[in-house]
Amino acid sequence: MPQQAVVSTKRAKQRLQFFAEIITELKKVVWLSWREVRYLTVLVLVVALVFGLILGLLDLGFTKLMDVILLK
Repeated sequence: MPQQAVVSTKRAKQRLQFFAEIITELKKVVWLSWREVRYLTVLVLVVALVFGLILGLLDLGFTKLMDVILLK
């Protein structure tokens, strides 16, 4: 068998082994229930919204403060 074919076969086996290991590891994962996924997604969205509002209000406050200080 030519050297090129041996290298190609070896790479193909390595790729197959890689994907087989991925599947094996994914079978070990303990996935969240749909209820937990929905709850955590809503929680992340609420926290992001609250922090966005807080940062926006702080920005607005500092902008007004700078206008008062600089435009006396």
